[in-house]
Amino acid sequence: MQAIQVNEYGGPEQLKVVEIPKPIAHRSQVLVRVHATSFNPVDLKRVSGKMREVFRITFPFIPGGDFSGVIDSVAENISGYQPGDEVYGNTESGTYAEFAAIEVNKVSPKPRNLSHVEAASLGVVAQTALQALDHAHLQAGQTILIHGASGAVGSAAVQLAKVRGAKVIASGSSASLERLRSYGADQVFDYKTTPFESVASNLDVVLDTVGGDVQQRSYAVLKPGGYLIAIAQPPSPAEAQKHGVHALFFSTDSSIDTLQQLTPLVESGQLKPHVAKTYPLSSASQAWQDITTSHIEGKVVFAVVPE
Repeated sequence: MQAIQVNEYGGPEQLKVVEIPKPIAHRSQVLVRVHATSFNPVDLKRVSGKMREVFRITFPFIPGGDFSGVIDSVAENISGYQPGDEVYGNTESGTYAEFAAIEVNKVSPKPRNLSHVEAASLGVVAQTALQALDHAHLQAGQTILIHGASGAVGSAAVQLAKVRGAKVIASGSSASLERLRSYGADQVFDYKTTPFESVASNLDVVLDTVGGDVQQRSYAVLKPGGYLIAIAQPPSPAEAQKHGVHALFFSTDSSIDTLQQLTPLVESGQLKPHVAKTYPLSSASQAWQDITTSHIEGKVVFAVVPE
């Protein structure tokens, strides 16, 4: 089968197209014929080697976590799935390939109303957004500010926060504001021209997908006891204590339970994917280069099987 393989630490230039044997589904696994996969920043961090104490990998390494495809075969002990079933989800690695052996607890039936490209864009980002709101204990009637709402996680978070009945203030680029309104955001602003402190205060929750100075300034717009949930960098416990707020950094826990919560929302139209750009899998190196040198809002997806 064809796959994208990395043999040493480095940048996009390390992504090579190779021919390797088709994997076999072992105990607790299903073999998925991957139709689409997508880029996640953690893949770039793993391959770069800059955070190898956290993101350890063994070479040769096949990147990729998100996937959507069709089950090719199942291990003998697996029930509930059979060849031909359309599935999606997220796993640790290995989906930049035509086939991937995936733990069955990382697999869920693909939403019927999505293409494989659209489904492959949701695995990590939608689960991250949902878990962020869970960590914040976001409830109906509360107000949340979402930094970087025009990005992949932010876009999902806007929609999921509205499902919960929250008031949503969303920051994004000027080109994305109408799209954020279409997701139900109550208030939108261009982060390049409008300081968020001028439009938001006394908030229940801030979801920070940006980090840096944006995170540092976010403590002050929370009400006492409010929640700062961060996915770009860990917040400061000292700053949280100083402002009397909760601050949390977390890593996504991908599971079938979370996917099964999301699928009905997708099928009912309450959660829509945002695919920014699609590449063939063979162009993964070029895609990574484009991502690192330009600003792309939304998910970059790799079509393994052209739709």
